[in-house]
Amino acid sequence: MFTSVLMIEQPLSATDVDFVTSLHDDQMSFVVLMQPRGAQDRLLRAIDDVALGELDEAVHEADQPEGELARKPAELALEHSLKRLRAAGCEAVGQLVESHPLDLLRSVVDQTHADEVIVLTAPHLVEEFFHRDWASRARHRVGVPVLKLYAHGDEDRGEDEETGAGENAG
Repeated sequence: MFTSVLMIEQPLSATDVDFVTSLHDDQMSFVVLMQPRGAQDRLLRAIDDVALGELDEAVHEADQPEGELARKPAELALEHSLKRLRAAGCEAVGQLVESHPLDLLRSVVDQTHADEVIVLTAPHLVEEFFHRDWASRARHRVGVPVLKLYAHGDEDRGEDEETGAGENAG
């Protein structure tokens, strides 16, 4: 079985699940690490929104839950993502990133003997430019290949009322 540690910051869309589950021919197992939104990243997210021409997103950046308020939406997003991966025929477990994401990532890779890390994220232009994004930093710490992929649009994220994992969940 091929094991991937999947780092995410929003619920997986159906397109995301199709994409990550089709990367390898082997049966896949995922350990999903969900990063709740943090207030410390607000400025970088706003700059990214402006750089990408998403001015409305930048204006409403402060309206999204952060810190402890982001915990419940992150838990729902994680559960939503695990359900989608399992429905696609994969084994999937996960947890929230409480602190020190790269330390947790390294520990999970070691404990699970993961074959790779997949960082599935929205573009973060400032962090990427300075190589401070998760994928760039993880490449120097985990000892397995790190693949950075961009999350697909949220065409189907607003539909899952059962889990509450909608557009504002991550």
